[in-house]
Amino acid sequence: MRQCLTHMPERIILKIKRLLLISLAILCVATSASADERPNIVLILSDDQAWTDYGFMGHPEIQTPHLDRLAQQSLLFKRGYVAAPLCRPSLASLVTGLYPFQHGITGNDVDGKNNRAALDVPMREAFHSHPSFIKTLVASGYLAHQSGKWWEGSWKDGGFTHGMTHGDPIRRGRHGDAGLTIGRKGMQPVTDFIDVAVADEKPFFVWYAPFLPHTPHNPPQRLLHKYTKPDRAADVAKYYAMCDWFDETCGELLGYLDEKKIADNTIVIYICDNGWAAPSTNADDPNQKLWKGFAQRSKSSPYENGIRTPIMVSWPGRVKPENVKDFAHAIDLFPTIAAATGVDVPGNLPGISLLDSEARKARKRVFGVCNSTHNITLGNPDDTLQYLWCVEDKWKLLVRYDGKDTTKYHNLHVWDKVPVRLFNLTEDPHEKHDLADKYPEIVARMKTQIEGWHSHE
Repeated sequence: MRQCLTHMPERIILKIKRLLLISLAILCVATSASADERPNIVLILSDDQAWTDYGFMGHPEIQTPHLDRLAQQSLLFKRGYVAAPLCRPSLASLVTGLYPFQHGITGNDVDGKNNRAALDVPMREAFHSHPSFIKTLVASGYLAHQSGKWWEGSWKDGGFTHGMTHGDPIRRGRHGDAGLTIGRKGMQPVTDFIDVAVADEKPFFVWYAPFLPHTPHNPPQRLLHKYTKPDRAADVAKYYAMCDWFDETCGELLGYLDEKKIADNTIVIYICDNGWAAPSTNADDPNQKLWKGFAQRSKSSPYENGIRTPIMVSWPGRVKPENVKDFAHAIDLFPTIAAATGVDVPGNLPGISLLDSEARKARKRVFGVCNSTHNITLGNPDDTLQYLWCVEDKWKLLVRYDGKDTTKYHNLHVWDKVPVRLFNLTEDPHEKHDLADKYPEIVARMKTQIEGWHSHE
């Protein structure tokens, strides 16, 4: 070959070299595309489900066989927490890895009574200036599908490549709109997307956030019959059936990964946005009479039934299934996904990768907030602050604030006049006994930690 080249004109030799370089580049690109072995990611988000309400968490009645099996296959954190006990700020923290007072989404609306859509625009635009793991994955070559709950405009606004939510206020677009049919009316949009990604040989991300077990509690009659008992309140039976229904849809999704033979290269992450409890379970509380909705001290409150959730990470052959006692937090999902996929993570994120056992063990406490439900003050997130909280080891401290709250949802908090509450979660996981007066030194120390965290972040 070398001898042949020496007898050729220089221009022909240069042309051959150029063609060889182009061919080599094409070969490299094709090899890279076909060899993209980065894991797929499926994020399962339940909506309004208390941390106790799963078979694997020990519930005596609710049956969740598919999630139970996922728990057995996962790195399981039974002491997981979300940044806020309300869907919109909770999800906003989950995708950005930031606390609500950092990204600005502290409640569900700027003003829950007036001009909701127009007031939402500048807040949503400011939110989208922050990096998210969705946009980061897509920028690195992932396909991404949105279904279910989604507050921040359309799926395109969120950086997804595919999706269901249009977010158009003229068409009553809010908090998920068309996407909220997923699960309740079948799984085809998600399974069709998976088919596209597999055919294109692209790694993919699925945001599966069905409106389940969220109200309306209208489960299939077969499930309602299963949980209806003479001595069980109707609202409890319906909720139990909804939890079972949600689990069935998870089984369909996980089963499809098996059917497509991609489960071994798919990370499945599970978390709930916030807790919930049926109003009848709190009927003896005189404060419940001020509020006609879900039980107080659940959704939209900093008690365990508002902020605690199991968190699971399953990655066959790569993550050892294990029930660990370490804390996990919604702000950890961005660093965890980044570590698993090799994408860059912003330097200002306060969370950790849940795959890093040393980082998990070094964490001694977790924090979060609770703001007014339907009041957000642009540029001043603490204007609507109701609580800050901290959990460390067995102790949990709530610090009460008196932020602006102009809607009926102020009845969720107006009854609570106590400046601090301390609970021993080991002995009292349902927070029946306030120990603040008995352990003032623990209160003082944890309050200092909360204030330092809040001012630093």
